[in-house]
Amino acid sequence: MKFAFILMLTALSVATLAAPPKREYYEIRIYTFKDKSQEEAIDKFLKGSLIPALHRASVPTVGVFKPVESDSTYGKRIYVLIPYSTLDQYAKVPQDLLNDKQYSASGAEYLDAPFNTPPYTRMQSILVQAFKGMPKMEVPKLTGPKEERIYELRSYESHTEKIARNKVQMFNDGDEVGLFKRLGFNAVFYGEVLAGSKMPNLMYMTTFENKAARDEHWKSFSNDPQWKVLSKQPEYQNNVSKNEQLFLRPTEYSEI
Repeated sequence: MKFAFILMLTALSVATLAAPPKREYYEIRIYTFKDKSQEEAIDKFLKGSLIPALHRASVPTVGVFKPVESDSTYGKRIYVLIPYSTLDQYAKVPQDLLNDKQYSASGAEYLDAPFNTPPYTRMQSILVQAFKGMPKMEVPKLTGPKEERIYELRSYESHTEKIARNKVQMFNDGDEVGLFKRLGFNAVFYGEVLAGSKMPNLMYMTTFENKAARDEHWKSFSNDPQWKVLSKQPEYQNNVSKNEQLFLRPTEYSEI
């Protein structure tokens, strides 16, 4: 009996070791606003109410970003990155917030805003599942001033769902994720969009100390032998219909 129990424990341990890490989910929330007063209202709410409440709801790290000064949406948008360990947590957090009295009190100015003075023009939410090649988000190891950092959020759209899966496969099985890591792109996440306004597509975020470092990294990527081989493989041809690049900076209260 004792021997059988040991065998069972061993089998369970092997199964646990063999199981791939669980893939996280990310909500990318995009606030669109029209003036400085709305921007300040959103900043105040995120910093003083939402992020602390998300921490109480077991979301450990939240990122907040704004477009760089040269972008046409500068002064018009705020991006929020919220990681969830499971879909159940993603579904449960809104109720946690409703039950959080501290959140209701600290965020009253935003939460109870009247219809004729809303704190934003519109809010979009995108749901993303992490790639198996990078199942967990990573906080970038940057040391320079926040106001100089460049966070690049990329969106790759594809012609069909099947073709989009091929591009995801290129990141995972083709090891494009590993290539980015080897070249020091300081990726925050890579993920497949499950729900959003531009589908089918994938999104990922890489980070750099400044714009010059960003440009130098991409030059190295383009010239890398591994990329030259991967990009020419027949099975990965014509798998992107549109590539959008957003250059962002973290806010002073961003945790990513």
